Amino acid sequence: MVTEFLLLGTPSGRKQNFLNFMVFQQTILGTLLGNLLIVTVNIAEQKLHTPMYFFLRNLSILDMCFISITVPIACINSLTCNRAILVTFYETRIFSANFSACVELLFLSYMAWDRYVNIYQPLQYPIFTNYQLCVHMTLDSLLSGLVYAGVHTGHTFQLFFPQSNMALHFFCDVPSLLRLSCSDITSNKVLNLLFAVGICGDGITIIVTSYICIFSTVLKFPYRASRKAFSTCTPHILLLSIFLSSATGVYLRPSANSETLQDILLSPFYTMFSPFLNPLIFSLRKKQI
Repeated sequence: MVTEFLLLGTPSGRKQNFLNFMVFQQTILGTLLGNLLIVTVNIAEQKLHTPMYFFLRNLSILDMCFISITVPIACINSLTCNRAILVTFYETRIFSANFSACVELLFLSYMAWDRYVNIYQPLQYPIFTNYQLCVHMTLDSLLSGLVYAGVHTGHTFQLFFPQSNMALHFFCDVPSLLRLSCSDITSNKVLNLLFAVGICGDGITIIVTSYICIFSTVLKFPYRASRKAFSTCTPHILLLSIFLSSATGVYLRPSANSETLQDILLSPFYTMFSPFLNPLIFSLRKKQI
């Protein structure tokens, strides 16, 4: 039985490995510094103690954890020849990554709902978005992430991997493991689909419904007012598009038709670029920040 996995990444020479290391390193530093700045400003400034910035602060904390789970190991692998990872360590990384991805999707859906209430029902905004409700929604997101990550990770590591332990990827991920297993992965595909329909489907439904109501309301505003309203929603839509499109392309594509190179190209968009762009397109451009 396999006791360790090898993260081979992409076949490249020393120069390419050094370039990958520099890209990964700068992305981590930019993400940590940018999101840490957002968290500090949100805590220090009393005017930003609103539901929208409450979720934004939590999202920034989650993004720092998310990129710290996935990318540092890629930095180490880019400069060292030892790419072996113990199975228990691999399992922990997958659990943490699945937890962070699930909670981030729920946070983004709650932020869309917050924009909907603020624009569609502004007079009732203080009632529907009080502090206690925000705390309850955050706790529900964390609990849902724990259930999703625990079930998904536990079911994945019940598979057998006697043939090969070489994963052609730059970080710990589930699709790369399913390609290595000699077990029947039909139940894993069904479980993945059920959770995608349950958790992701609910989040996407909230997001789509919220923005349909927002756009139907904004179109009735005068030009300047509608332009201002659209400007508050554009960063959120852009961040959602990057996160959902890349994650869906990796996890919901059939494993038999899955191309390893395509997974490697899509994975950085939801593991690296989305946390990196969060403080840039979603926070620093706001006048309040």
